[in-house]
Amino acid sequence: MRTLIALLLTLLLTGCGAATMTMVTGSPPPAASDPELEESETVRYEVELAQWSDEAKAEDGTLLASYTFQLPVLTAVREDGTPITETRNEAEEQALSAAAAFNEKFGKWAAAEEFPEFVASAGEDLTQRREWDVQWTPYELTLDCTVYQTDRIISVAGLYYTNTGGAHPNTWQLGWNFDLEEGTFFGPELLADGTELQEAVSGEIIRQAQLWLEDGTVPAEGYWEDYEAIIANWTSYTVSFDEEGMVVIFSAYELAPYAAGPQTFRLSYDWLEPHLSAHGRALLGLEAE
Repeated sequence: MRTLIALLLTLLLTGCGAATMTMVTGSPPPAASDPELEESETVRYEVELAQWSDEAKAEDGTLLASYTFQLPVLTAVREDGTPITETRNEAEEQALSAAAAFNEKFGKWAAAEEFPEFVASAGEDLTQRREWDVQWTPYELTLDCTVYQTDRIISVAGLYYTNTGGAHPNTWQLGWNFDLEEGTFFGPELLADGTELQEAVSGEIIRQAQLWLEDGTVPAEGYWEDYEAIIANWTSYTVSFDEEGMVVIFSAYELAPYAAGPQTFRLSYDWLEPHLSAHGRALLGLEAE
């Protein structure tokens, strides 16, 4: 079953089309307040969620496949809210470069390069199901994202859903974390020096796994036999941040059977802080670097 998951993950497809922008609520970074700072040097970032969707039909009008992806779009703006399209100084150049790096990641989803292949697979499946006189269910892909933003990072959590006519749909939890100052995506391993953070988080997740949690996480006796080894590699799974701290999620099948659903573990900033490097604390807004 885990091999099947790996194969399905290659179908992380994307969409294109008209987009309706919706401002993300949360904790947007404040504009600089230094009265001596020139307006042209004051830049900030705005994140919006845009929707891409499309569908394909067979010659007789039968719906073959569709997708709906909600993706974040980052814009660098001046203090007055004007989007930066042509730079005036180094600060604006850096901001525009950071926005471009962020948007490139999600632009790969919006390109929809693999959708024709996905539609072709759906068409073959439809033909076979009609030969077998089996009910047809259109193929479907969706991605819903939420965004957490501070003056230093943007953390995107995604829920990816696929229905390709199997016994049940599949879902995966996805996460991306972006350093606005450096203009790069980062993994949780960059929050600490050495392996101390990874080992501490592993131990805390295993401790939480022994408990019945209110969010539906099942206890460890319902996990795969090698669950401790899987948990020890938590940085390779879904990690994101929100107002309360760091969230580590193992999608269905990764830590336990499908029926158990995703397994979610939360670690507060207070818990994390002692295990972080100075850079990690600065990145998460816990302490100046």
